[in-house]
Amino acid sequence: MRKYIYLLLLAFLPLAASAKTDKQVVVLSCDLHCQGCCDKVMKNIAFEKGVKDLVCDLKTKTVTVTYDANKTTVPALLLAFDKIGKPATVKEEKPAEKTQPQPDAETGASQLR
Repeated sequence: MRKYIYLLLLAFLPLAASAKTDKQVVVLSCDLHCQGCCDKVMKNIAFEKGVKDLVCDLKTKTVTVTYDANKTTVPALLLAFDKIGKPATVKEEKPAEKTQPQPDAETGASQLR
């Protein structure tokens, strides 16, 4: 019986690993005055559904958000910024760079980097 369970797990493992994430990147222009503003954005927006990465740039007053387009949208992100009192506008929107499997130098096996 265990043998069949292991076979079933092995059969469905590639399906789980190939779950598609449609990563997108949006650069938002936001009114950031100080490091406290950046901290507020980082603490609140990082926990929004679908947000994968978040980078605040105080010099250019921009926030770069990498998100899963299957879980959230740009208007939803803008609404989240409004909720914390930091209204934002879209400066640039682009798909995220896709990482290609790189062969391992020792074994020759592919690894995502």
